[in-house]
Amino acid sequence: MKKALILLGHADPASFNGAIARAYQAGFRAAGGEAEVVDLGELRFDPVLRLGFRGDQALEPDLVALRARIEAADHLVWVFPTWWVSPPAVVRALVDRLFLPGWAFAYRPGKALPEGLLAGRSSRVLTTMDSPSWWYGLWHYRALHGSFVNGTLRFVGLAPVKLSALYATRTRTAAQRERWLAEVQATAAADHARCREAARPLRSGFPDTRGALAP
Repeated sequence: MKKALILLGHADPASFNGAIARAYQAGFRAAGGEAEVVDLGELRFDPVLRLGFRGDQALEPDLVALRARIEAADHLVWVFPTWWVSPPAVVRALVDRLFLPGWAFAYRPGKALPEGLLAGRSSRVLTTMDSPSWWYGLWHYRALHGSFVNGTLRFVGLAPVKLSALYATRTRTAAQRERWLAEVQATAAADHARCREAARPLRSGFPDTRGALAP
């Protein structure tokens, strides 16, 4: 049975993003998979990577537990609003603290680019934006696609990575939002089918990254 881990990056679980996370969970389960929602706002950890990659910063218990959930997952789903053309602070903080060299990626001798150690897992980003799609592309140069999809998720080996956005959210009617939730459930079912077809072995046996962070 394929497992999806849904990371909710909105601090208010009663938000529309919370409804999106639950809709995706329902769709993935209806297709025959397992799906767990983790509210990132409830995790307790220092959001600051104090020494960058040159020192030891122990992972808090919530991060250790989440790391194990990620290792066990076939599919990572990110649900958050796009604020300032980027994910909310809690999402960035999680990436800074958890996606460390030795666990999420590794530099190899003679290689210009690092190896993504989370390979074997697919990913989906579900985000809301107040901007219309043409403004996001024309003025913001699809910045979230470049920084988060390419520069973060694909960088650590996740593939394929798909992004679904609900643009101009603040002007959407209740009926339009309900239709998008139905589309999210259908997307979840399609993602589950792709997970089953891929059937790639997951990476396991990740090293302990604490104290060995330098590339």
